[in-house]
Amino acid sequence: MRQPTEIESLYLDFDGFFANAEKTLTPELRDRPVGVLPLASKHTSLIARCYEAKRFGIERGTRALEARQLCPDIALPIARHDEYVKLHHRILKVVDRFVPVKKVWSIDEVECALIGRERKNVEALAHHIKTALRAEFGEFLTCSIGFAPNQFLAKVAAEMNKPDGLEILHPADLPGPLLRLSLTDLPGISSNMEQRLVKANICSIETLWNLTPKHARAIWHSVEGERMWAQLRGFAVSQHETTRRMFGHGRILSSDWRTPEKGRDCLRLLTAKAARRLRRENYTASALSISLSTQDGRCWRRETRFFPARDDHTFLQEMGRLYDSGIKLLGQPRLKKLSVILHGIQQAGQTSDDLFEQTETRTSRKRWETLTDAMDMLNARNGNCVVSLGIRKEPPGGYAGAKIAFGRVPELNDFAMTPNAARTLQKVLEKHEY
Repeated sequence: MRQPTEIESLYLDFDGFFANAEKTLTPELRDRPVGVLPLASKHTSLIARCYEAKRFGIERGTRALEARQLCPDIALPIARHDEYVKLHHRILKVVDRFVPVKKVWSIDEVECALIGRERKNVEALAHHIKTALRAEFGEFLTCSIGFAPNQFLAKVAAEMNKPDGLEILHPADLPGPLLRLSLTDLPGISSNMEQRLVKANICSIETLWNLTPKHARAIWHSVEGERMWAQLRGFAVSQHETTRRMFGHGRILSSDWRTPEKGRDCLRLLTAKAARRLRRENYTASALSISLSTQDGRCWRRETRFFPARDDHTFLQEMGRLYDSGIKLLGQPRLKKLSVILHGIQQAGQTSDDLFEQTETRTSRKRWETLTDAMDMLNARNGNCVVSLGIRKEPPGGYAGAKIAFGRVPELNDFAMTPNAARTLQKVLEKHEY
């Protein structure tokens, strides 16, 4: 570990991003409190809200009906994930004009590493970035900026003066500015972790600061305690690169999509989109699992394994087998939520052929891979899903398999929608029979 003596990290955290993106994109919403819904239903809950809405007691997770009661004038647009991703990429271009983006942590959180003269006048740097963002997007898409010796403290700083804030945590000033925070203001300390700390008589940032590294490790029951101790003091702690372990998607179904037939249509779409992401990152998968949750509170999950594959035909076939057995066991239920996960993954080309696999099976698998590659090529060329195995049906709310999640910003081609008339496969099938 190395303990910096200067500001080395800049962190941008955009304020109420989805809601303020809607104000930026839709001028008539700019004078109203805004909350964003995942789909058109009065029974759903907000996934975002602007700061004007927060003043009425409205938070993420507030039910749409309750939000209307708390603030009759609130606007509740449906989330447009593709538009938010487009704004995200435009934001990165603006920030890159002043300092290179080191890492995208989420669609609304970005880290930049500072070097040389960039560390000397950080207030001016923040002013230039904020001014450029305002010129590009207007006054509503604001961000809070934090500066600190490491990424952990820069993120903490960005949260300290929201919205449209600026906070600088210089190494020489620590822990002073941190002492006014609560334990849960620190990344990595959830309410459950806070309870564990309180049981150990750690009730404030000051008592946390005064821990020894070994004591912190004992409380966390892992090296993460020592990591927290070091990051809090401004040490530049190296982060281990995470290894990709799976590709998956889930969906909460609207009331008119809770039949077994429509649940299958939705799960087919989620499986195909997970498979497309897997191929785009050049992986194969040797296992597939699905989970089904019913309206009456029951849950069912199963997994199947197979020779490492990358084609839609294999994944859809295996998904269908599991789904049929689950529906039968659950007794033709009313479904509420379903998900699919492709795992047992490894880089394509790292698997040797199975010596005991029949020639006919191997030939069929290779043909389905060829067909899948051809479909991917056609879809990429058209910028839309023009060819698929079977009819693709998009559930209400759209964006199946392409929603934004923390730590994952979908690619723009994840938002391709299915047209009513699919293109012919004749050219694709010229060399093979299926």
